[in-house]
Amino acid sequence: MEYRHLGHSGLRVSALTLGTMTFGGVGKMASVGDTGLGDAQRQIDMAIERGVNFFDTANMYSEGRSEEILGEALKAKRDDVLIASKVRFPMGDGPNDAGLSRHHILRQCEASLKRLQTDHLDLYLMHQWDGLTPLEETLATMDQLVRAGKIRYYGISNWSAWHVMKALKICERHNFIKPICQQIHYTAQARDAEFELMPAAVDQGLGTMVWSPLAGGLLSGKYRRGQQNPDGTRFSQGWTEPPIHDEEKLFDLIDTLVDVADGHGVSAAQVALAWTLTRPGVSTAVIGARKDEQLQDNLASAELTLKPDEVAAIEKVSRPALLYPYWHQHNTAASRLGHADRVLHAPYLDD
Repeated sequence: MEYRHLGHSGLRVSALTLGTMTFGGVGKMASVGDTGLGDAQRQIDMAIERGVNFFDTANMYSEGRSEEILGEALKAKRDDVLIASKVRFPMGDGPNDAGLSRHHILRQCEASLKRLQTDHLDLYLMHQWDGLTPLEETLATMDQLVRAGKIRYYGISNWSAWHVMKALKICERHNFIKPICQQIHYTAQARDAEFELMPAAVDQGLGTMVWSPLAGGLLSGKYRRGQQNPDGTRFSQGWTEPPIHDEEKLFDLIDTLVDVADGHGVSAAQVALAWTLTRPGVSTAVIGARKDEQLQDNLASAELTLKPDEVAAIEKVSRPALLYPYWHQHNTAASRLGHADRVLHAPYLDD
């Protein structure tokens, strides 16, 4: 297992992180998975045996049950692992039971620590943007939690690039401790993040954690052109994320993943994960699985090295059309593009 620094921090995390959205099976998350304590313990042990040192959860996963299961399973191993959790989504029906207010963050941090049976979180992520709470209030609260030792680091999840830059500016102005990473959706099927989020992160020294790196199973090889969605999968149950804008392009990508996988004697899922880990600025991919064999297969992707022509083939078949102002930059500013610009522009310039 490779270990990478999470942004410009001193924290080193495994290239694969075990996500726990499948733990619990309570409420809206029941369709994602219903892994109980015994099965979760086995999967966690499998991940640790393969070198995983980073575990990702959230207060809202199965209404807190995911955190409880993870905390119980890691209780004896707490000093050897890193735990990330999140705050923002509703945890009740009251007017202050959601968002990124000081009130909600402080209450939910204490609740997460209790469920996880720990005295600190290694990473605390703001799970989504909150445009109704002053950003100064939110960032002051995260700064307070770091200084109090309740959390070691904090990060951003599912924000726009202008949200990220505004937050970093506020931190500089008020001498707040800065976030160290973002957690975003970024795959060969959904490369929207390359336009703003990834260049901004590389430029500002933020690490990137990728959630749902198999696109909810779309890139696992189970979905093929002209075939019905397999029973028991998320999309057969009405799951709508990530959205599919161009089905033919998706199946062209899947065909390429399968072709590369056949050449290595591995699964398309392993190839999709390995490709994501080659992308500039990616620190770790958050994997999850309902079944042990799926997890073992995903973990094996950490040992898969793709050839340059294979990386290029996947990039080319999945490449999005440049939006404005990027097509104009490509046409008129190519000789003056910097390192962060090339996170987006490099493939277009190299062709």
